[in-house]
Amino acid sequence: MEEIRIHGRGGQGNVTAADLLAVAIFEDGRFTQAFPYFGSERMGAPVTAFVRFDDEAIRARGQVKSPDYLIVQDPTLVGAVDIFDGLKPHGIVLLNSEKEAEQLKITANSKIVTIPAFRIAEEVIGRPIPNTVLLGAFAAATGVVSLDAIKASILSRFKGKIGEKNALAAQKGFEYVKTKMSTGRKIEEVSDRKEDTVTP
Repeated sequence: MEEIRIHGRGGQGNVTAADLLAVAIFEDGRFTQAFPYFGSERMGAPVTAFVRFDDEAIRARGQVKSPDYLIVQDPTLVGAVDIFDGLKPHGIVLLNSEKEAEQLKITANSKIVTIPAFRIAEEVIGRPIPNTVLLGAFAAATGVVSLDAIKASILSRFKGKIGEKNALAAQKGFEYVKTKMSTGRKIEEVSDRKEDTVTP
């Protein structure tokens, strides 16, 4: 079994992202589970959502304490919340940020890929809601789920122009990461190190 933890703020579609990702992975042929955890339900408050997937039925029901993957939807959470708590050694982190991983203060044995999801969402959807951009980017960075399954999940959930724009946002996120990796700007290996604090 592998586990994903999604960190964001209220209003950024964290729970929706978990649901869409779980459906997509299920469509790719695995058992899945998705559920949220609300520390506070007000707009802008930190929100966490979880996804599990396996080739067999999933019996675990608790929160994800040791994720294999992190999706961080809001860069202001870096340093404000211990988002890397429990992350498995050499796990993969997908971080919404305009900056590259080496510019950020991150002390975790992990692989980091950054993507300007707010900007891409604003350009494609017309609103800075990063969740579908990050789902496409996650597919590219990890290979856990196919882009086709992500887009099908989005189009099943959202109809008409909204669905089409969000599916395109996922595709743009996928293409951004694939291009980044193919040009040699691969997922950054970040080991335990101390650096000056840099705002994401």
